Order: sequence, then structure tokens, then C-alpha cells
Amino acid sequence: MNYDFRIMRIKASVIGHRSSVVFSVFCILCSLFSFGQVKSSIDSTSITIGEQITYKVEVETDTINLVVFPEGQTFSPLEMIESHKIDTIKNSDKYNLIKKYALTQFDSGAYTIPSQKILVGDKPFFTDSLKVEVNNVVVDTTKQGLYDIKPIIEVKKKGSNWWKYVLITLLIVGVIAFLMYWFIWRQKPLTEEQKIALLPPYDRAKLALKKLDESHYLEQAELKEYYSELTLIIRKYLDEKVYDHSLESTTEELISRLRLLREGNQIDLSQDTIKNIESILRRADLVKFAKSTPDIALAELDRNTIDTEIDHVKEVLPEPTEEEKLLDEKYREELARKKKRRKIMVTTVVGISLLIMSFIGFSLKYGFNYVKDTIIGHDSKELLEGDWITSQYGVPPVTISTPKVLKRTEVSLPDELKQQMSMTLFAYGTLLDEFSVVVNTTLLSQPPKDGIDIEKTIEESLKGLEAQGAKDIITFNNEFATPNGAEGVKTYGTLKFDVLKTGNFVEANYVMLHFISENVIQQIMITYPLDDVYADQIIERILNSIELKPEEA
Repeated sequence: MNYDFRIMRIKASVIGHRSSVVFSVFCILCSLFSFGQVKSSIDSTSITIGEQITYKVEVETDTINLVVFPEGQTFSPLEMIESHKIDTIKNSDKYNLIKKYALTQFDSGAYTIPSQKILVGDKPFFTDSLKVEVNNVVVDTTKQGLYDIKPIIEVKKKGSNWWKYVLITLLIVGVIAFLMYWFIWRQKPLTEEQKIALLPPYDRAKLALKKLDESHYLEQAELKEYYSELTLIIRKYLDEKVYDHSLESTTEELISRLRLLREGNQIDLSQDTIKNIESILRRADLVKFAKSTPDIALAELDRNTIDTEIDHVKEVLPEPTEEEKLLDEKYREELARKKKRRKIMVTTVVGISLLIMSFIGFSLKYGFNYVKDTIIGHDSKELLEGDWITSQYGVPPVTISTPKVLKRTEVSLPDELKQQMSMTLFAYGTLLDEFSVVVNTTLLSQPPKDGIDIEKTIEESLKGLEAQGAKDIITFNNEFATPNGAEGVKTYGTLKFDVLKTGNFVEANYVMLHFISENVIQQIMITYPLDDVYADQIIERILNSIELKPEEA
């Protein structure tokens, strides 16, 4: 960060001013007019740096009057550490109210606690100003051991809970993978029907006859059902091995087809085989449609005849050629490929559906942009959610939390200024980066007699930005107070700068904080992108973390 150090040569205008004579006389008159109703005192007029004193205000008033005591940092240059509760003592028709404050100061010197304003009813009363001497802490260097400066050591990065998220992710992925395997890819146990369907037609027909024997159709004289099953067995076998329309053909059509195949020498069926099959089929038609009731023994004979004729048909069937076997093998391979493609398609659809549902669910809970930035990545989001560093920079120290550690940058001062000031600068990025943080502390060896003018300091800082290439700087000023009560000025707005030095200017936000004490200028400068919700959260977190401590003697 390059500052225009000519600022230090400018005699600043007076920030604070002493109370006028008229105001002092007014305070004295008010004090006299109070007739001793308001008194102030301190328990000690001489303390060491950082030691606390108790400032006590006593008010005697009627029971009907409302009393308002001062609050906040009204005791400057002393700092209020604690405001105690009001003690109330009733004395006849009067109240004695006692209010105590704990005050301290971290710089040595002679200080005056200013007069404090107390409202009793609608009348103001002013306390006397009190002087306090703040002394340095005396250290006996003859008894204090001296040691070499310790070497710089690496600090282990604070562990995070990343492994928990990894375990949860692996668990979810594992559950989904198991469910897909179990319901899609796993070779499921075959059902009884599937096992039968995989058998060759001959074995399937034989097994069907065996199951027919185990039925109770004949015991219960259910001949219609018995013959329906029996003829279905022979028809299915013929449909698969001889004539592929056997199931839907009538008895007449099927027998005609068998005779035609025999006459054409396509299958060497005997006349007896065709005749036996025809006889059983016609008897089954009579049972099913004419309600004929043949003898049970005849039904059993027909079953044995079908069993025998199935064997005869099998014997006369020609052996499959190599071409037929190859076609059959290709058919099975094609079925396997179709089955695999179907599994892949189902797995893909399920996977994409889960991703879409997860994205929609997280978007509803956390917001679309947050989920999108988490998946795709976002520089500001990574800074915001990373491990932040809280450290002190410079003397007097500035305590600040930042996404990245600020590195010390050497500042080369002109020879004529080295005797007048010292400067320490810590930065992440540069002032003209889209995101940067700079902490600068300047110590003046001999401050201006009239004090440092903070407005001129801010003005010169803005000129320094323009000198580095920033333009169209829009400026707003507000008072700013750190969480521990340090007061300064916040300058903020937008500016444009050429990041790549190509002539294309980028617009960004900036925030400057200036804190002025007797001989110290502390400045914090931050630049960050426009319309970036994560950057806005980063800046808010940084500003809320700033604490200033004066240099200790």
C-alpha cells in the first residue's frame, strides 16, 4: 500500500477543543445552584497504567424526581470499564442515589475527568472535573532476566470436521449403491416358474406330466380340468418343437398339419403316433365341450399314451444344425445384452433422479445460488467458509479476523521522513485487487501541536488511491466504533480500477477505517466485489472483529 506521505507534513486542524470560559462559568454556577445535591469523587488520584479507579456520583433528591446518570464513554480521556448499578438510600422524604463507575487509562500522563451532566427532574447539574495521574509501571531491570528472541515456529492449522462430511457422503453413496445392486444388478434367485421355463421343452413336458400325477383331479373326478392340462402339455411341446401354431389351432387343424409335415418328409412321425394324439385330443374336446365323462382308467391310460408319444416325437426330431445352434447362441447373447442395457438405463435414470432431487432439496433449504456455488465453486464463498485467522498487527496492535493471514510488507520511507515517523503495513492482496485487506499503523515521533486532522488524513488517503489508478471514487463517511469501544471514522463507497492494466476498469466496493490518537494513525483498508453476498458477509465479519489497544508503556 503506497501512501502519499506528504500528509504527515500538513499541519492538521484541531480535533478537540478546550471548554470555553463561558462554559466553565456556567458549570460553576450550576454546581453552586445545586446546594450540594450532586457530588462526585474518586477513590484515588494516582494510579498505574491499566489500574482501575472508582468514580462515584452522589445525588440527593426528592422521591418524585427522575434522575438520569451519564452512560457511555463520557469520561474520555479515561475509559469506562464498568457501570455499576445505582445504590438507593432513603432518608426521610429524600433519596440518596449513589452511582459508581470503574475507569482506567493505558497511557501514562496527567488526565482530567471532565465534568459530568446529571439530570434531576428537568434540571441539569454538573459535577466537578477531577484530575488523575497515571504512572508508568516501574520495572527493576537488574532483576528482570533478559532472553533471546524466540525463533518463529509454525502453528499447526486448527483441525476441521471435514472427515465427518466425508464419512457421511461415503455412507450415503454406499447406501445408494447397495440399493441399486440389490434391486437392479443382483442375480436374483429364480422362482419355481422361472426354473421350469429355463428347462428344455422335453424336460418341461415330462415335469408337467409329473405334476399332473400329483394333482387330485382324478380323485375328485374333475375330468375337464385333467384333460385340459393333459392336452395343454402335448400342445406346448408340439408348439415348440414341431408346429409353432399348435396352441391356437383346433384339433382338426393340428392333426392336418402333423400329417402334412409327415407327408412332406419334414418330420418322421408314425401313423400310430398321429392317431393316438388325435384320439386323445378329440376325447378331451368331448369332455370340455360335450360334458363327456370317460372312465378314470381311460384317463390314466391317455396320460401314459401322451407320455409315450412325447418320447416318440423327441426321437424323430432332427438334431439342430451348427447354424441353428449359432443362431440360438446369438439369440441368448442378444437377450443378455438387452438385459444389461436395461439395467444400465435404469441405474442411470435412478442416479440422475437422485441428483436432481438432492439438488432441488438442498436448493429449497439453502437457496439455489448457494448450492450452485458449492458445486461449481466461488472464490468469496471459499474465503468465507475457510479457516479464519485472528491476529494482532502493528504497534499499537490492531486485532482483526481475516480469511487469510496478513503478511508484513516493507515500507520504504524517504530519508527526510524516517526521523519523523515509522510505519508498519500488513496486507492480503493489494489495495487494487478485487478483494484485499490492508492494516497500516503510522507512529509520529513528534505529533502536530494542534493534533492530527482525521478529515485531512482521509482526504490524503483517497488521493493516494487515485494516484494508484483508481477513479470514479464515490465516498460516504460515518462514525465507527469497534466492539471494545474504540471510535473512528468509516469511509466507504465504490471505485473503479484496472485490474489487468488493459484499460478495462472494474467497479468494486471499498471500506476505509481511520483511528487517530495523540501520535498514532491506524488505518484499515478493504476492497471487495460488488453484488457478492459472500463478500458482504466477509466484510461484516471482519468489521465486527476489529479491536484496538493503545500501546502499553
